Amino acid sequence: MDVVSDAIETMRTGRPASSRLSVASPWRYRFAPYDGAGFHVLLRGSGWLISKGAEPVPLTVGDAVLVPHGAAHVLSDSPSAEGAAPFDGTAVSQPDGPVEFLCGKYRLDRTRAHPLLTGMPDVVHLPADLGRHTRLRAAIDLLGAEVRGDGPGRETVITGLLDLLLVYMLRAWLEENAETGWPRALRDPEIAAALEALHSRPAAPWRIEDLAAHVGLSRATLARRFTALTGQPPMAYLTWWRMTTAARLLRASEMPLDAIARQVGYGSPYAFSHAFKRQFGLPPGLYRDREPAGRESPAPAVEIPRRIMAGSAVRVDPHGDDVGRT
Repeated sequence: MDVVSDAIETMRTGRPASSRLSVASPWRYRFAPYDGAGFHVLLRGSGWLISKGAEPVPLTVGDAVLVPHGAAHVLSDSPSAEGAAPFDGTAVSQPDGPVEFLCGKYRLDRTRAHPLLTGMPDVVHLPADLGRHTRLRAAIDLLGAEVRGDGPGRETVITGLLDLLLVYMLRAWLEENAETGWPRALRDPEIAAALEALHSRPAAPWRIEDLAAHVGLSRATLARRFTALTGQPPMAYLTWWRMTTAARLLRASEMPLDAIARQVGYGSPYAFSHAFKRQFGLPPGLYRDREPAGRESPAPAVEIPRRIMAGSAVRVDPHGDDVGRT
């Protein structure tokens, strides 16, 4: 797998969820912090997204917004968050309002957060500029059509499109920030090759000289460029990636510890346990007991249509979680 796919797969818990949000002015709603990533796509009308410490972001039809760290924010019909209402109370069924959002969330485990994602800003705004990010635009169009429809296999299609949307939003952000940090690392031929080697063969007995020879750089040049772009020396990153992979296997499988140790490059369960405890603060067996396999049961990715009359609040998580929870 490539680095972006690995970053997503390692953090993912369960399936994504989505919902439609239709509103009539005046409207202003506050989204509470969430332990995952959220997104909004404006399907109709216009609005604003307001987050702490940043200028209000104007939204037009087709704009996508990714909230990669689940930060609190406000959707509003004006560039002001004052008086924003939380989503609680009783849903009121009304005809479609002039403004419609597609909202969703991805369940992510931040204890296994990849630095590619932790380095993202709290809000990523991807405007619907003509000719930019055409695949993202196509995914948005397909997803908007599916959540409005009732075709067979709809839930499966929506789940797949939500996964596709996340990848395309990440790609768009990487393209927009190609000259800094991790986005630049993935475009640097030698550093990208080094990352691919570590991700594809984490159990290999890598040494810095082996990795340097593999990508055609000197040890010093590889170490300097790798560290400058990713924030970690190559061998430190390899150790982190091995332990992160092990944590995912402990949660998502029943593999014995010695098999997991071999899969992440350790010759004995003792050496593996020692390294794992340094990373996570507890031995792998206890980590598995606290985070048993099967805990990540998938949640259905179903669209929950709710129409909001001006001044009414809704008892529904606008990112698509269980209806009726407050």
